[in-house]
Amino acid sequence: MSARRKTAGFTLAEVLVASTISAFVTLVAVGALKAVSDSAQVVDRTSETSAELRFAARLMARDLANLYRDRDRRSMRLVGASQLADDAEQPAFLRFYVLGRTKARIGQPEGDVYEVEYLLRRNEQMDLTEEAIPSTLYRRLWPNPDREREPGGVLTPIAENIDVFLLRFFDGKQWTTEWPEQLQAIPALIEVTLATLPEGRSIPAVETFTVNFARLATEAGAGAAESGQPNQDGSRPRSANSPSNRNEGSSSGERGR
Repeated sequence: MSARRKTAGFTLAEVLVASTISAFVTLVAVGALKAVSDSAQVVDRTSETSAELRFAARLMARDLANLYRDRDRRSMRLVGASQLADDAEQPAFLRFYVLGRTKARIGQPEGDVYEVEYLLRRNEQMDLTEEAIPSTLYRRLWPNPDREREPGGVLTPIAENIDVFLLRFFDGKQWTTEWPEQLQAIPALIEVTLATLPEGRSIPAVETFTVNFARLATEAGAGAAESGQPNQDGSRPRSANSPSNRNEGSSSGERGR
């Protein structure tokens, strides 16, 4: 009589336990992979947003460094207004003349003085009922500017989802958030702050820079004194050879004797 061999196998309970463990490990692995993928996407979006914000700040700083300079301050232009926290409808903009060598329009006559404007606009296609409406920072480049005509030129978006566009102007004595056309002068300092809150992050990305125009403002003031243009307060500047200054000099000299 031949002996029968017994074939070893898994019981139903063992198969169920193994299947349960395999499914649990698979779920954990898929969840970990999804978390890593989501984190990578957040990092990529944050990097892109920071790079875009940095590009906008550097472009604006470069344009301000190329500000058109003239001893006659009436030939220069710089006006602007900051975004206000208590007035969301207040448009933030910075408009000035620059000296450029790169043509904005190929094949068309242009000078070397351009008008550049940075302005913040809300995305009108978004739902206005949302609490925070994303805004886009635009750069407008206008060849052959003319104050007698409506502003024109090429409008280009340079940074999206900008939440903050703050401007501060220093006149040599105090800081202000507005620099009107009536001043016909160049501030000593300009501080620009751009900020945005990347998606999925609680810490905003911020870029701040300051441009120093102290020397330019002094030169413009000296040119105004020579040409007899009024000061920012409306008074006429006095030259060193004016009668009042000669009297003041002689009086101090007599007192010194």
